[in-house]
Amino acid sequence: MAGTSGARPSICPTLLYADAKAAIRQLTEAFGFTELSVFEGEDGAVLHAELVQGNGAVMVGSKGRGGVFDAAMKDAGTTGVYVVVDDVDAHHRRALDHGAEILMPPTDQDYGSRDYMARDLEGNVWSFGTYAPEIPG
Repeated sequence: MAGTSGARPSICPTLLYADAKAAIRQLTEAFGFTELSVFEGEDGAVLHAELVQGNGAVMVGSKGRGGVFDAAMKDAGTTGVYVVVDDVDAHHRRALDHGAEILMPPTDQDYGSRDYMARDLEGNVWSFGTYAPEIPG
């Protein structure tokens, strides 16, 4: 379900969490991401992490560690991220087995996708589905 094709994604959502280690655990265990790298500060805060799913990636870090991005994100709300998966029902079962909050069960959409929606431990909304936009070469 997760992995990398060896290519570099051109867009990487970046999310900051109060408990980035718990977020990484949930994203890998419940949502099937693969941990590519995690860099921690001396205090154990996650300075930067990269998690992959298919040929996409998300970057994760700890809130409150300072810097321009942390300051810019200070009052930001939750984020919504869409992830393409091959088997929505199996992915959904995995998320359920790990206690993820499901907002919408697997549903066939009018535009041909099958997807479901979940919320992570800090309120970000994750949609997982079969729809993948065709990007001209």
